[in-house]
Amino acid sequence: MSVYADIIVNIASLDKSFQYLVPPEMEPLVEIGSAVRIPFGNGGRMREGYVIGLSEAPKVEPDRIKPVGELLTKKVRVETRLIRLAAWMRYTYGSTMQAALAAVLPVREKKQARSQVQDLLEEVPAETEAALSAEQCAALASIETEWENEGRPVLLQGVTGSGKTRIYLELAERVLQEGRQVIVLIPEIALSWQTVRRFRRRFGDRVTVMNSRMSKGERYEQFERMRRGEASVVIGPRSALFAPFADPGLIIIDEEQEPAFRSETMPRYDSREVALFRGKEEGAHVLFGSATPSTDSYYRACSGRYALVCLAERYGEAALPAVQIVDMKEEQKNGNFSLISRPLEEAVRRRLERGEQAMLFLNRRGYSGVHTCQSCGHVLLCRHCHVSLTLHTNGKLICHYCGYQTALPEKCPSCGSPHIQGFRYGTEKVERDIRALFPQASILRMDADTTRHKLDYTRILGQFARHEADILIGTQMIVKGHDFPDVTMVGILAADLSLFASDYRSRERTYQLLVQAVGRSGRGAHPGEAIIQTMHPEHEVIRQAVEQDYRSFYESEMAARELAGYPPAEQLLAIHGASADEMQLGKAMQALHRFLLREKREEDLIGPAPEPVSKKKDTFFEVLYVRGMSQEELVRLRMLTEKYIAINSGFHKIRFGFALNP
Repeated sequence: MSVYADIIVNIASLDKSFQYLVPPEMEPLVEIGSAVRIPFGNGGRMREGYVIGLSEAPKVEPDRIKPVGELLTKKVRVETRLIRLAAWMRYTYGSTMQAALAAVLPVREKKQARSQVQDLLEEVPAETEAALSAEQCAALASIETEWENEGRPVLLQGVTGSGKTRIYLELAERVLQEGRQVIVLIPEIALSWQTVRRFRRRFGDRVTVMNSRMSKGERYEQFERMRRGEASVVIGPRSALFAPFADPGLIIIDEEQEPAFRSETMPRYDSREVALFRGKEEGAHVLFGSATPSTDSYYRACSGRYALVCLAERYGEAALPAVQIVDMKEEQKNGNFSLISRPLEEAVRRRLERGEQAMLFLNRRGYSGVHTCQSCGHVLLCRHCHVSLTLHTNGKLICHYCGYQTALPEKCPSCGSPHIQGFRYGTEKVERDIRALFPQASILRMDADTTRHKLDYTRILGQFARHEADILIGTQMIVKGHDFPDVTMVGILAADLSLFASDYRSRERTYQLLVQAVGRSGRGAHPGEAIIQTMHPEHEVIRQAVEQDYRSFYESEMAARELAGYPPAEQLLAIHGASADEMQLGKAMQALHRFLLREKREEDLIGPAPEPVSKKKDTFFEVLYVRGMSQEELVRLRMLTEKYIAINSGFHKIRFGFALNP
C-alpha cells in the first residue's frame, strides 16, 4: 500500500497543500513536520516543503502524483517542531490540520507603515533593580534545584506584590546566558505595557512582543525576527507560545489561572497544556505563576506532578491592604440605592485629599445571566447544578449545563419581594456617578469600549502610571498584575455577581478576581485599603478572599468538585453545536447524546442545553458535556464522535467544536 504526503510549500500560505508519493525507502522516516524537497510546478523545479499529513488514499489518479525528491534530515528545523506541535493540538483538541497550523504559524501580509510593536518597544531607560529579598532568593534556589534534579514544571504561588516578576527576570537571565530563549505568556494585552517595560529594562532590544491585536503583517514580521535570532525574549498572550525560537529554554505563564489562556476558536486549546507539551518536546522548563492558582494547577502540585514554590510576603516589607466588607443590603435599607456605598465614597474622598490614587473595579463577569432579588440578594439557581439560571427570549429561565427550565417568578422565593431583575450597571454608569460625587477629580475608564484601538491599553495605563488621573474605573482588565505605587484604595463593586454565573468555575473565578483586585492596593510606600461591596457578606468565598486563605478555599472547592464530578476531580469534554436551524440542531445534539450512551452512563452526560449565548447572528448554539476519568478517554470519545458525525448526512449542516475541561 502506497503512502501519500500532504505538503505545504510556503508556511506563509497555509490554505494550500499538495499531495506527493512517499518513496518506499522513505516511508519509515517521513512523519508530520518532516522537511522535504519536492519537484514543484510544470518545470519540476525543486522546492523545500513540510509534511502536514500522511494517508494511504490518493486525492487524484496515482500516476499523476509526483514522488518526494529528498528527505532533509540534517537538522530538525523550527518549522518542523511547530508543525508537530500543531499536529498534537489537532489530535488532542480536535480540529482540522489547517486550523491548527493557522493557530501556530503566521501568514504573510503587506507590512504596515508603522508597527504597533515599535510603539510598545519604545526605548526604556536602564534602571537598577533592588537586591532580591531573602524569601525571593530562597524561592529562586528551590526552582533551580527542582530543575537540576526532577525537572518538573513549577507552580510559583506568591501573594500579590510578592515580586514574582523578579523571579521571572532572574530565571530568564540564566537561560539567556546559556544561549537559549524565553517565552513569557500573559493573559491580557493590557498587561503588556508594564511587563514589556520591565523586561526591556533588563534585556534591551532582545525583547519583542506578539499579540492578537497585531495585524498579520506585524505578526509575521516578529515571527521572522525571532526565527533569525534577532530577538530572544517574547512577551504576549496565547500566540506568543508559538514563537519560532530555535532553542527555547524557559516558558513562563504569568497569572496562569486566567481563562484567557483557553482558546475560544478551533482548535480550543489550553495554553498551559500546550506549553507543557512544547517544553517536554524541546527540553524547556515551564513555570506557572499566580497569587491565586487555578484549582487544576494546584491539584497537580498537591499530587506531585508540579513542584510548588511559595512567596508568602510582599516585597520590601509592604503589608497587604486592610479589607472592609460593605453589606449593600444595609446600604439600601438606609436609602442608598446607588452602586457606590457611603464607606467607599468616604474612602475615595480621603485618597483625593492626600493626593493618592484609587481604582474602582466593577465585577461584571457573568452579569448577563444572573437574576437576583434586589431586596435580599437571593439568586435564582438551577436545582440540579448550583449555577445561575439565564432568562431567554421565550421568558424561561434555563440552566446552561443540564437544560433545566422554569418560569421567571413574580416574587422572590426567599423574601417575597417583587424586585427580581438582572444586573444592569456598567462602567459608564459608574463613571457618571463618580464624576457627580467628585467633580474635581481626574478620571479614566478602561473597558471594552475605551480600548477598541491597538494602543489604547498603553495610553490609559501610561496616563494613570504618570498620575495624570486620580481614579481608574474598569472591568477585569484593570485588576490583573498591574503595579501602581500610588494606588492606596481599591473599591470592588458588585463583588458577588460572578459567584452565581452559569459556570461551574464561578466560585473559583470570584475568589481569584477579589484577591487580585485587593492586591492592587498598597504596593508602594503608603498602606493600602480595599472595600468589597456585596449582597452576600457572609458567603464563604467572600470571607476566604478577604482573609486571602487560598488553602481553605481550595479544600472547600475541591470537595464540591469531587461531589459534582467536575474538573480537576474528573475530566470534562464539551461538544459544541451551531446551526441556523434550531430544530435540526436540537435533533442532532439529542442524537449525539444517544450515541454516547453506548460508551457512557446517563449520569456521565450533561445536557444538551443552550449555550450561555444561545443565539447570535441568526445562529443557534447548544452544548453537551461528557464526564470521564482521564483525558485519554475523552480524546477517544471525541474521535469516535467525529467519525459518527462524518458518516451521518443529518449532521452536515451543523458546525461542531470540542473543548477539554472548559
